[in-house]
Amino acid sequence: MAARPVFLDLQPGMTVIVRHDPLLGEPNNQDWWMGLVLHCNGGARDPQVFTLFQIADIDSGVVRWVNADLVTHILPEAPTGTH
Repeated sequence: MAARPVFLDLQPGMTVIVRHDPLLGEPNNQDWWMGLVLHCNGGARDPQVFTLFQIADIDSGVVRWVNADLVTHILPEAPTGTH
């Protein structure tokens, strides 16, 4: 049985790891980046299944639209009440 795709569980506010897909003219000097999910957009066939995500790069602050297949991991939330 195939593993459930990571992107099916994404919601705004989650921290994720994204496989780097360089834009035209951008150097290909990294494999991945960490970001915060800002918005989830449903697909044309089924608007309830999110296939496109607006994610802010945690290091640079750059906001990108990301295809679902580029999201590789969801990072766990920090426990509440910790310092």
